[in-house]
Amino acid sequence: MATAPRPRTTTRDPEELAHRLTAWLAARLPGARAVDVSVPASNGLSSETLLFDIEHPEPPLRSCALRLAADPSAYTVFPVYDMVRQYRTMLTVARCTDLPVPKVQWLEEDPGPLGAPFFVMERVEGRVPPDVMPYTYEGNWLHAASDTEREHLEAATVGLLARLHDQVPLAEAEFLALPGEGDALRRHVTAQRAYYDWVVAGLPRSPLIEQAFDRLEDLWPHDPCPPVLNWGDARIGNVIYDGFDPVAVLDWEMAALAPREVDLGWTVYLHRFFQDLTVAFGQRGLPDFLRRDRIEARYAELTGHTPHDMDFFTLYAALRHAIVMLRVAYRQVHFGEVAVPADPDTLILHHGSLRAMVQGSYWE
Repeated sequence: MATAPRPRTTTRDPEELAHRLTAWLAARLPGARAVDVSVPASNGLSSETLLFDIEHPEPPLRSCALRLAADPSAYTVFPVYDMVRQYRTMLTVARCTDLPVPKVQWLEEDPGPLGAPFFVMERVEGRVPPDVMPYTYEGNWLHAASDTEREHLEAATVGLLARLHDQVPLAEAEFLALPGEGDALRRHVTAQRAYYDWVVAGLPRSPLIEQAFDRLEDLWPHDPCPPVLNWGDARIGNVIYDGFDPVAVLDWEMAALAPREVDLGWTVYLHRFFQDLTVAFGQRGLPDFLRRDRIEARYAELTGHTPHDMDFFTLYAALRHAIVMLRVAYRQVHFGEVAVPADPDTLILHHGSLRAMVQGSYWE
């Protein structure tokens, strides 16, 4: 599988960040030094992560991961990076559930020390299914695993969603309620429309994305289930595994109150996104892994809630992912890495599958 150069995600100097981090840490923990500071090769397209160790006689954490709000000079993927909200979400999930959430140690709201707010948490050792090259592609540990091992990982991961949705009392997560009118699902979709409008401000709009929003209205659930705390970016690429067991659940920047199926649809579709790309490049991928029917059945078994209207929720996931992909593409345009094509829909990597979902032929 050929891949394009990785899009530019920051204008920050790693050496300068390391120097500033050490100065900040010494003020928080006198005598401490940040050592072995590095930027992981798998750093995401949104917020940035720094890895470092603390050199100190009695550090509260020895190995750390620092989650830094996106570089405001690098054409950010999202309009707002609320690190307080992410920090509070992780504390809430850790307090209310048995999910393996990394311990959060410090929150820095002042953008002065590193140029943007950030928080520091424990660094958990393990392995993560890769996005580049995708885990559906040959040559990585998950693809090389046995069917039994992947089934174990799949069941354990669906279990994370089941426990998250069941264990967090709604009152503990009210701070994640989205503004606006209507129920939680309507507010969630309205927020995505606002995000799309921000992405295309002054730029070519996407007819396909707008058709997908219209199709959502046609498929709108008659009776959406009550909201629960949604992880938001619910996919195996945001989990650290020890063997095939989850040991850390990461990336809570998209957390919100929404029906359970919003998380489930995202889990289903984000795997399909990688699977479809892999098949398009002539490989078989992992067609029996994270199948929609198995995810729905497993979730129903664990929670007693049978997922419904999943055509709506998988379309919604593909639509949301399309908006993110369009923003990433326009960032590449901003940095001169690509040009805007005559058809802006082709900037969306999965425009074919999104169009099939809009037409109702994808799951046939």
